[in-house]
Amino acid sequence: MRSGDRIGGDIKRTELDLVAAKSAAVKPAGLTVPQYAALLALSEHPGAPAATLARLCLTTPQTMTTILQNLVALGLVERTSNQWQRNVLENRLTEAGQARFREADKAAVMVEQKLADAFTDEERAQLRALLQRCSDVLSEK
Repeated sequence: MRSGDRIGGDIKRTELDLVAAKSAAVKPAGLTVPQYAALLALSEHPGAPAATLARLCLTTPQTMTTILQNLVALGLVERTSNQWQRNVLENRLTEAGQARFREADKAAVMVEQKLADAFTDEERAQLRALLQRCSDVLSEK
């Protein structure tokens, strides 16, 4: 199969374009895309432990731990022990983290909206179904 006929290259190119657009969008807020993703997950799941955040952000627990350490150093996230399981750290946005997230999210949503606006409702549904089929095929054992 020639490289131009491989669907994987199209998916990868689109992923790189999306990451580049989101990176440019969240950079003025002083965030990277992985940091923004962690803040987004925490905004929707306050108190989530690192392992849960890693799953939500599609990354490894080790990578998420590094991201969280950087966000703590920036004063955007606080980590506290769970009252019943002392070895589990709960993660929450600080006030500064909430403000920085809101700033970055406005720009990130604009990227997502621009992408969504390029398709009709039916096309978006079809695209999602096709991408899900790709994922299903690739995750078969």
